[in-house]
Amino acid sequence: MSFQTSTHSTAVQSGRIRVLKEGSKLSDGNVGPVVYWMLRDQRSKDNWALIHAVDQANKTNVPVAVAFNLFDQFLGAKARQLGFMLKGLRQLHGDLEQNLRIPFFLFQGEAIETIPSFIKECNASLLVTDFSPLREIKRFKEEICKRVSDEVSIHEVDSHNIVPVWEASPKLEYSAKTIRGKITKLLPQYLIDFPELAPPLVKWPAMNPLIEWEDIITRVIREGAEVPEVDWCEPGECAAMEVLMGSGNGFLTKRLKSYSADRNNPLKPKALSGLSPYLHFGQIAAQRCAIEAKKVRNICPQAVDTFLEELIVRRELADNFCFYQPHYDSLEGAWEWARKTLKDHASDKREHTYTREQLEKAQTADPLWNASQLDMVHNGKMHGFMRMYWAKKILEWTSGPEEGLAIAIYLNDKYEIDGRDPNGYVGCMWSICGLHDQGWKERPIFGKIRYMNYAGCKRKFDVDGYITYVKRLVGDNIKKRKAGILMMSGKHKEIRV
Repeated sequence: MSFQTSTHSTAVQSGRIRVLKEGSKLSDGNVGPVVYWMLRDQRSKDNWALIHAVDQANKTNVPVAVAFNLFDQFLGAKARQLGFMLKGLRQLHGDLEQNLRIPFFLFQGEAIETIPSFIKECNASLLVTDFSPLREIKRFKEEICKRVSDEVSIHEVDSHNIVPVWEASPKLEYSAKTIRGKITKLLPQYLIDFPELAPPLVKWPAMNPLIEWEDIITRVIREGAEVPEVDWCEPGECAAMEVLMGSGNGFLTKRLKSYSADRNNPLKPKALSGLSPYLHFGQIAAQRCAIEAKKVRNICPQAVDTFLEELIVRRELADNFCFYQPHYDSLEGAWEWARKTLKDHASDKREHTYTREQLEKAQTADPLWNASQLDMVHNGKMHGFMRMYWAKKILEWTSGPEEGLAIAIYLNDKYEIDGRDPNGYVGCMWSICGLHDQGWKERPIFGKIRYMNYAGCKRKFDVDGYITYVKRLVGDNIKKRKAGILMMSGKHKEIRV
């Protein structure tokens, strides 16, 4: 499948757009509506893909609609992830229709069937979609290109990264050091503010597609109840902006000063931005976060620079890896030196070996590791420092690097609210396979992979305090859930009566 950068006149920079398929309708004047198949960037504001869809619709004097396909537990997503996503989409549905007069269509089933069917039904001439480097999404897009008529054009817009992944680098980068300069060079071109988006010139014929949000959300939460929702992050664009800029406890307005000093301390989670769920589901643009952060750099330059390094360089390095390395979640995707050292030490004697079930239930001899696992299971988020320790101990306690990596990714995707994400895959690959790292002193099991241990954690932070903190958090969560179950049980009894 070959691609080309867009040459069409557009409100969006041409380097941000790839033409996946060049259809005949756009050139012969026989134009139909524009459909934006929303995937990763689930927002109405600061969305280059939506801006491009509206711009192209206005140029040809046709209406535009947004379509979203609800996959059935995509890569193991449960109530925690799907509930957060759907509640954000429910808010988005209202925003699109009320503020932009753009209809929102929600499909359930296989996207390779629902999206081409909708394109045909509304006689669309252009399908716009946002960018994801994950292989499943790539495969869906390739199949949809085959299934839609040759009259239909398909444009992919990178609305997730500040510098589009294919513009930042044409190849797999070795580390942050090798990609940082390339991204930094392009930031003046791409780190610009968004144009204000007005309603399309032509209104969609039938505006209000009926979506039974309550029924859908209730079903998804019931079916995915094994991993229940968390209450520390409210979904949606409004909540995302509140976390970033809120007058009460916004990251840039109230918590920025503690970011540099305390972000590596698991006992101070509020020092972190708290933006990861919103960035993962695209409920806020990384570009908006960067724009607002730069405005306050004079107040806390070190904190802002550290935040921008994580937000831009590290996030876009993760997308680079998953885009150019098809084996982004297996040992096959590691560098040769790492594969060799891990295989050389795969049969080394382990002091402990645990099954996936034991690890999932936090049944190990290490109380610090157990606490980090329980934190993730109950809170939906593990502190970044603990996630490194957590993954490296899984390597140490399983039969070999292949099993260790598979278990780490399984647990991360199942329990993290921002699982199934390039950052998660790269985090596991960095910890277990030395990705974007260098070789260190050789030792048993790890070979030349960077080592972490309990004693090292004790030097960094109050380990006992963290274990106590997690126990309290878990206890509180269990009480809340029991109270919620009792409340729901009471409601059901009232209904039966």
